[in-house]
Amino acid sequence: MAWPLLGAFLCGHLLGFLCLSVIVVWDRPSGSVLLGSSVLGLAVQVTVPTEPLSMPVGKTAELSCSYSTSVGDNFALEWSFVQPGKPISASVPILYFTNGHLYPTGSKADRASLLHNPPTGGLATLKLTDLRPSDTGTYLCNVNNPPDFYTNGLGLINLTVLVAPSNPLCSQSGQTSVGGFAALRCSSSVGAPKPVYNWVRLGSSPTPPPGSMVQDEVSGQLILTNLSLTSSGTYRCVASNQMGSASCELNLSVTDSSEGRVAGTLIGVLLGVLLLSVATFCLIRFQKERKKEPKETYGGSDLREDATAPGVSEQASVRADSSKGLLEKSPSTSTVTTTKSKLSMVV
Repeated sequence: MAWPLLGAFLCGHLLGFLCLSVIVVWDRPSGSVLLGSSVLGLAVQVTVPTEPLSMPVGKTAELSCSYSTSVGDNFALEWSFVQPGKPISASVPILYFTNGHLYPTGSKADRASLLHNPPTGGLATLKLTDLRPSDTGTYLCNVNNPPDFYTNGLGLINLTVLVAPSNPLCSQSGQTSVGGFAALRCSSSVGAPKPVYNWVRLGSSPTPPPGSMVQDEVSGQLILTNLSLTSSGTYRCVASNQMGSASCELNLSVTDSSEGRVAGTLIGVLLGVLLLSVATFCLIRFQKERKKEPKETYGGSDLREDATAPGVSEQASVRADSSKGLLEKSPSTSTVTTTKSKLSMVV
């Protein structure tokens, strides 16, 4: 019976030793849970701001990071960066401090430094100059000090670089005729935080009826329904955030479909009249050209019944005509023969 009692006693003391060797520490200012050890070593405690940091573009940001540990020869500090929407495992290094030397690295190397160098006094604040929109993301302050392995010594800081909206681009789509609808869109390619969009109508035109104008400040879209001729005009979109604002304008022209049909009919009638006029002109001109053509004449080989034979004088022709008259009055055979013989002699 002694061995079971002895075993229970030893197990109880062993569990008590393990419980005392690992201590859970609640850090009220930082809101973090720390693991420490009263026997095996000290815990690495890293403190960073709990609230996100926002700084205007072009300014200098100081990312505060402090730690508490017994700094030894194996102490190492690393700052790294991860873009928005990516996991922590995708972080890229900014700078290292190890063995008493600082090693900046990456695309931010020429703008990143430590506020206190060397960072062995419990302060590891990162200084980043000339802020750019691409600097928006999460920054990791990682302190490693073997043999303090009871925490990962990691602190996260979210930084947003504030940028005024760029000049937005305005566009439209839809059926811009009476009774139709139109969708007006507005968007800025740059702006942090994300701009909000507000459409306004310029001029003193009548106010559209309720429900015919609906806009979305997040997407920058304006929907106009049941369009009328009074819906025509100039519309302005204003993109704004805490850093500033920018705007663009768009001219909306609403057409009346009935007027378009009347105009189309009128144009058709005018074209028909024009074609008829051209056809009439061509016909009249063709008739005039025909009247100007010369009449048909006889050629040199054509003989006329009353033509005078070559070499016969006018007197012979007269005598021949007289004889012809006599022949007509006296139809006797001898007279006809005499006259023909005379004509032969003359020839």
